[in-house]
Amino acid sequence: MLLVVDVGNSQTVAGLFAGDELLHDWRISTIRRTTVDELAASHDKILQLRGGSLTEVENVVVASVVPELTVAYQALADRYLDRPAVTVGPGVRTGMPLLVDNPQEVGADRIANAVAAYDIYGGPCVVVDFGTATTLDVVSGEGEFLGGVIAPGIATALDALSQRAARLMRVELATPPAAIGRNTVESMQSGLVIGAAAMVDGMVGRLAGEIGAQPVVIATGGLAPLIIPQSLTIEEHEPMLTLEGLRRVHERTVGAPSRSRRR
Repeated sequence: MLLVVDVGNSQTVAGLFAGDELLHDWRISTIRRTTVDELAASHDKILQLRGGSLTEVENVVVASVVPELTVAYQALADRYLDRPAVTVGPGVRTGMPLLVDNPQEVGADRIANAVAAYDIYGGPCVVVDFGTATTLDVVSGEGEFLGGVIAPGIATALDALSQRAARLMRVELATPPAAIGRNTVESMQSGLVIGAAAMVDGMVGRLAGEIGAQPVVIATGGLAPLIIPQSLTIEEHEPMLTLEGLRRVHERTVGAPSRSRRR
């Protein structure tokens, strides 16, 4: 069994694979000061609710944007599983050249997304991840990570509006009936939801112009289902893309095969 863990700024998404089959996936809040024992207890309790146990885990692969928790998950693997975790970062075999100024600046989750997207759909492709930040990552037709775009996430933008604008309240993240809001709530929802889709569509057009080809556009992240119906360019939805990418990175590190490409 392979435990894959994607530690984000707001939430941590984890999954348990048997071979290339994702048996279980779950989310917990990302709490930077969580101890190793608390992490182990949390994941073990969730697995027990699904009929499993942390003791069934044979290997661990981690992508983390929180340095404190990167160390904690490495310690979890050493202490509870008696084996080192594979941590996505410099020195880990991903099979994807990073054609950026400083490869160490690229988030491990973005690398995992790019690896899975290219393996499944080929290239060129663009991965749009709707998380704390909205990222668009570009992979060439030859499987090279070319860089991308980082913008405020939808929930992050909502937090900023409600905290910094005295007369704007926190609203439900939902699709308004039209782009022209008839009240403050609809107007904010239009800007947040339809505006996010328009940003993605506009950026995909610019990215396609820069690479000289029309990419496959794949969406992932918790808020992707809200945005996809409003987008003109998103073609595919892969909710577990990051976890799938982590599995593939782990397999390349240990030498196991991955599934074939869909197209």
